[in-house]
Amino acid sequence: MTSTLSSRSILVCVCGGIAAYKIADVVSKLAQAKASVTVAMTAEAQKFVGPATFRALSANTVYTDLWDHLDGKDPQHIRLAQTADLLLVAPCTANTLARMAQGLAPDLVATILLAADPRKVLIAPAMNEAMWNHPATQRNAKRVFDDGVEFVGPGAGWQACRTVGVGRMSEPAEILAAIEQKLSKDSAGAAHFTP
Repeated sequence: MTSTLSSRSILVCVCGGIAAYKIADVVSKLAQAKASVTVAMTAEAQKFVGPATFRALSANTVYTDLWDHLDGKDPQHIRLAQTADLLLVAPCTANTLARMAQGLAPDLVATILLAADPRKVLIAPAMNEAMWNHPATQRNAKRVFDDGVEFVGPGAGWQACRTVGVGRMSEPAEILAAIEQKLSKDSAGAAHFTP
C-alpha cells in the first residue's frame, strides 16, 4: 500500500453479513498503512464479529449504539461523518443499501451515513445473487450511485447460501485498492455501478 493512506481518517461501517469477518483484515491493513481507522457497527454486524476485534485492530473506540455517547455530549454521528476523509460501508447489505437510498436513519450506521457527504462514501455490497438482482435493490443501488456514492463490487463467486453468483463482497485487497484510488483522486468519481 502507498502513502495515500498515511494519516488519512477512515470510518469503516460494518453491517450484518457473513462477509463482516473479512473486514477485520481491511481494518488491520489500513492501520498498518498508518491510517486513522474508526469502526461503527450495526447490531446485526455484532452477531458475526465482536467490537473487541475491531477495537484491537484499529486501536480506537468502536461505535455500536446511537444512544451510547462515548465522547461525552458530542453528537457522535455528525462528527464521525464529517471528520472522516472516507467512509467505507462493508459489507453493505441490501438492508443498509435500502436505508441509504431512502434516507432512513434507524440506527447508528444509517444515521452516520445520512450525515455524510455521499461523495466520501464507498460501499462494498454483499448479498445473495437473487437479492442483488432484485429490482428494488437495483433501484436502491442506482439511487445511491446517482447521489455520489461509489461502489467496489459486488463480484461473482461462492456465497454463504451455497450458491454461486453475483453479490459476493469484493475481497479485502480489492477494497483496499478502491480506498486508495478514491483517496488519491479526491473523490472525483470513477468507481462504477453496473446493474
